Amino acid sequence: MLNYLATRLWQSIVTLILASMVVFFGVRQLPGDPALAMAGEEATPERLAAIREQLGLNESIITQYVKFVGNMVRGDFGQSTRTGAQVTDLVAATLPVTLWLSAYAIVVAVIVGVLLGVIAERFRGRWPEWMANALALIGLSVPNFWLGILAILYLAVAFGLFPASGYVPISRDPFQGIYHLTLPAIILGTSLAAVIMRQTRASMIETMKTDFVRTARAKGLSRPRVLFRYGLRNSLIVVVTIIGLQLGGLISGAVVTERIFALPGFGKLTLDAVFTRDYPVIQAVVLLITVGYILINLAVDILYSVINPRIRVGGKS
Repeated sequence: MLNYLATRLWQSIVTLILASMVVFFGVRQLPGDPALAMAGEEATPERLAAIREQLGLNESIITQYVKFVGNMVRGDFGQSTRTGAQVTDLVAATLPVTLWLSAYAIVVAVIVGVLLGVIAERFRGRWPEWMANALALIGLSVPNFWLGILAILYLAVAFGLFPASGYVPISRDPFQGIYHLTLPAIILGTSLAAVIMRQTRASMIETMKTDFVRTARAKGLSRPRVLFRYGLRNSLIVVVTIIGLQLGGLISGAVVTERIFALPGFGKLTLDAVFTRDYPVIQAVVLLITVGYILINLAVDILYSVINPRIRVGGKS
């Protein structure tokens, strides 16, 4: 296990270095001039030259990258070219919103997806399975932004079940904070729940055909007990894998969801930075997402052996 963790840690460091190179050089290929965006359309050439000197844009691209890596290691991502605020302060103010929203969406997706998957396997060939498949198809086919608009129109405006927009920090008022995030979390977790449902159903169908399940049934265990003790437990590996693989899609979906529900999260910060060519903010956002993605996938690999002790990280059975 220790050798595996050391190998994965080394791979993660290499991945992070490559990601920093892609982010740094890729951002600078975006059209537009950050100095012009910062100074305004009416800025004089002298003002633009001073801003470029301040941001270090006059230096060679390699020198800029070396300075960027050195500052990144110290946790210093510089100042926003749009607002002048420290990037770390902007991230600290917006990241908790997206983390709470994503965590809430994952919880909703896992509960709904696993429940529908179990129902679909338990009632194969009957109307509950057809209903579960139809809901999964809707979740996969309908874009989140359209579901969000419909949810605001009917659930928030027409029936008043949820607030249409706004955010209350959970640290300040947990009940109101969760209440305001419920509708966005449901919309964000819809597509993930559909994927979990389909994969859980398929995995449980295969598991219920195995020899150890037939042996358990032959010993007199009831079908519900076999279904949850053996079928569902082995299918949780699929659920964990999907969460790790779908994390990137969940974060990208959060950008749209936060925009629809006017949440002051990471998504709004990212869009504003892209539109204004705010290099420091874009770099910080993408690198933090990369770090999160790496850590989540490392945790997924470790959870494999926890969920199913038969799995050995080293590949030995």
